[in-house]
Amino acid sequence: MEGRTREQCRQGNASIVKAKLKSDSSCHFERSEKSPAPNMNQYYVYIISNNFQSVFYTGVTNNLKRRIYEHKHKLIEGFSSRYKIGKLLYYEETPDIKSAIAREKQIKDMNRKRKIDLIKSINTDFIDLYYNIIGS
Repeated sequence: MEGRTREQCRQGNASIVKAKLKSDSSCHFERSEKSPAPNMNQYYVYIISNNFQSVFYTGVTNNLKRRIYEHKHKLIEGFSSRYKIGKLLYYEETPDIKSAIAREKQIKDMNRKRKIDLIKSINTDFIDLYYNIIGS
């Protein structure tokens, strides 16, 4: 799969169990035949952080397991890989992309205290929720 862009690698039409991007922009997928494709009618707004909760990142995706995996393994260059962010602290589900984007903007506009209160509303101990969702 030489020469594929990172975007093309992320847009595989089968569920990605494990992905690794090399610096030459090639990608290798290990796909599970039993893994279902993401539900395109479900969107997730999520907050991730580093181990010290010193930085928060808010994002939107239609495949939460895959996206958090990408953050954890620094497969996508940017804010989360630069600040070693990959601990899923909060997420919510919505049926359409417009409401997901609106909610993401609303959360991004919150001050730090309000984000912490939001996280504590479902995750009082600030555990990594990723390990709860990968089993489902």
